[in-house]
Amino acid sequence: MLGGMTAQLIVSVSGIRDETREHAEAFAEQMDARGVRLSLLVAPRLKDKYRLVRDERTQDWLRRRKSAGDAIVLHGYDQAATKRRRAEFADLPEHEARLRLLAADRVLEQAGVRTRLFAPPRWSASAGAVAALPSAGFRLLALSNEIRDLERGTAVRARVLAIGEGSPAEPWWCRGLVLGAGRAARRGGVVRLAVTAKQLGRSAPRQALLDAVDLCLHHGAVPGLYRWERRLGDTAA
Repeated sequence: MLGGMTAQLIVSVSGIRDETREHAEAFAEQMDARGVRLSLLVAPRLKDKYRLVRDERTQDWLRRRKSAGDAIVLHGYDQAATKRRRAEFADLPEHEARLRLLAADRVLEQAGVRTRLFAPPRWSASAGAVAALPSAGFRLLALSNEIRDLERGTAVRARVLAIGEGSPAEPWWCRGLVLGAGRAARRGGVVRLAVTAKQLGRSAPRQALLDAVDLCLHHGAVPGLYRWERRLGDTAA
């Protein structure tokens, strides 16, 4: 898990698909140049009938990034709202959440990017969804204001600073994101920056993310990832 007085930086990208992959690729190269690994939030299905299993080029890119050290994080099954204006996992009962988690897990395993990490769409999960995660094999849960170790029952408080996927992308928001990231880094906190691949295709959001990352690094933040590691002495689940 995360924690300590040294600031830590986690940068995540969601919404990666055939139409947005080039934006994610270009951003990943810029992060590589800064020594920052990415947490890639992946969903098997997205709107407009997108299916990861039919997108070989995105699968291949995700596998290569994973091999290079990026983290793969499951980001829902199809991201469809289960209730009006509510994110996919925000209101689900445990049984239905488990079915969606297991279905998504199978797809990611088939694509060669299986993960034990979960970040629900819009970072919101119901009590039922949280309860379903361990039995579906997941170990880490990233919510809007905390990163929770499901195996050990511990959590690190840190809120997501996001552009896109329910968060604004206007210039005032982008400026606020950069300032907020800088403040958190100066205080030695965990800085969680999140952006959709679609927004990376726009110059202002992309530049805001780059500025925020550079400011965090300037303040001594150590690049990190969403990750779960078994400690010596832990028994197998």
